[in-house]
Amino acid sequence: MYFSSAEITCNPLLPLGTAILVSFFTSMGGVSGAFLLLPFQMSVLGYTNPSVSATNQFYNIVACPSGVIRYWREGRLVVPIASSIALGTLPGVFIGAIVRITLLPDPTSFKVFAGFVLLYIGLRMLQSLLKETAAASKRPQGETTLAITCNTASRLAFVFQENEYVVDKRRLILLSLVVGLVGGIYGIGGGAIMSPFLVSFFDLPVYVVAGATLLATAITSFGGVAFYAALSPFFPGISVAPDVLLGCTIGLGGMIGMYLGAKCQKYVSAILIKAMLVLTLIILALRYISTLF
Repeated sequence: MYFSSAEITCNPLLPLGTAILVSFFTSMGGVSGAFLLLPFQMSVLGYTNPSVSATNQFYNIVACPSGVIRYWREGRLVVPIASSIALGTLPGVFIGAIVRITLLPDPTSFKVFAGFVLLYIGLRMLQSLLKETAAASKRPQGETTLAITCNTASRLAFVFQENEYVVDKRRLILLSLVVGLVGGIYGIGGGAIMSPFLVSFFDLPVYVVAGATLLATAITSFGGVAFYAALSPFFPGISVAPDVLLGCTIGLGGMIGMYLGAKCQKYVSAILIKAMLVLTLIILALRYISTLF
């Protein structure tokens, strides 16, 4: 099948199957899988136009709702966290889109940038993983729904697994702004970066943050795709707008994988989820950074 905007030809089962596999595992950690699907599109499919970032965010729009719905049905979707992330991330995504088009249009430069982003995320998650206690890494036992006890403009508190968690929304929005900038450039919507930050900086359980980060990713990705599309007429010599057909193909795979991943997440150890993501991130990061040498 030929994907016109991406200017590539491939069997659609390849991106579809890859998206199912990737999103099944990454969605357990609150990550859409876009951060892995972008290097897959670039290195395997040969899609290196700037529009790959917009296509990757289009994937998030199609794929994330299935995982969000599953977490919502199980009572593990913290909407105030998702809304705070989206509020801070959106402006950064818009700025990041401009940076991607104007300063990082060259595939080689973009791969190096992507490598350092992936390495930072991986080391951040590794640090969190090493600090975890045995109790924190166990699967949740008993009731897995949560109860919000306080939700104001600056503070959120909720109870999950008999433990109370408090979030400073102002810190969360500020962090989300920076994350949105990087996510806008990289084309991941910011969720892949926010999830480890929420776990390590805010000490929140991965079983709770997953649904919120997926929802925020979907919201910010929608804004990112719209912005890329709006910028397209101003850059006639560059492929900027998303490849809708390819985005729908990998999005369908992500939709299936995320729903199944969200359904299975509560049965999998948090430490196992993070270890898998850390290993994948660091390997990909080193591979991209090696293009410098």
